Amino acid sequence: MSTRKPLFGVGVSTAVGEARETLRLAVEADRAGLDLFTVSDHPYFGARLDAYSIVGVALGRTTDISGLVSVTNLPSRPAPMLARTVTSLSALSGGRVVLGMGAGGLWDDIVRLGVPQLTPGAAIRALAEAITLVRALSGGGEPVTFDGEFYQVTALEPAPVPAPPVWTGSVGPKSLAVTGRLADGWIPGHAADWLSERYRTSRPVIDEAATAAGRDPRDIATIYNLPGVISPTPLTATRDARGRWVGGSVGQWVEELTGAVLEHDASGFVLFPVREPLTDVALGTWAREIVPAVREAVAAG
Repeated sequence: MSTRKPLFGVGVSTAVGEARETLRLAVEADRAGLDLFTVSDHPYFGARLDAYSIVGVALGRTTDISGLVSVTNLPSRPAPMLARTVTSLSALSGGRVVLGMGAGGLWDDIVRLGVPQLTPGAAIRALAEAITLVRALSGGGEPVTFDGEFYQVTALEPAPVPAPPVWTGSVGPKSLAVTGRLADGWIPGHAADWLSERYRTSRPVIDEAATAAGRDPRDIATIYNLPGVISPTPLTATRDARGRWVGGSVGQWVEELTGAVLEHDASGFVLFPVREPLTDVALGTWAREIVPAVREAVAAG
């Protein structure tokens, strides 16, 4: 049974045309007591806002909620500068940042930024180096010299700010092993949940790599992106023919998420609209009805 207090978040739009609404919803999520807001990172699309710009402005307008880029497009954000970005945001916000990290997926788009394309193996090795270097450049200490395959820094002074938690969006076995060795959390890809084949086959890879590295696998959180409707009345079926969560009433959400924490060690959930934009009604029901009920049920065990 999980002993971790689950986190609850919401995904907000990165569309340029929704900029004001995105910031308003982040403020509302903060007021409603959610733990984090998340934004995606696709800098090759002109109609999308820069992910870290959203996080910075939203953190400046909020007081308690944390920001997460889910997940950082690492090939377009070199690790030394990414370290400066996240430690700066942490210092400015009082530590309200989580660092999402990805090796890069849409390479046909990524290379249009002028970034050299990496093989899948090289991209995963670069991910491991980046996590290591971001941590080395955080928390103070002696100047860092790092001579890696992808990143080199010389006598670079670390920021006096601790590194934020690192969550990955790892998918393949080698990337999952990096998560087990180095990361603090994992966000399963393709909105897979605790009953999915992806989770059943992937989480053991993380756990085995963590154990081999001398880590406790339980220290690596699993946080789920959850698309799904919040319906006014119960649905006949809360999962589709493939077993994917489709949503349900407040009571059905509460039952499902409570079971995910107590029976499957889920560490957090992000309401992640896909087909329709996030609405005030959905955010309010999620934050003020579903989340408190799950927190209460989990605390009661």
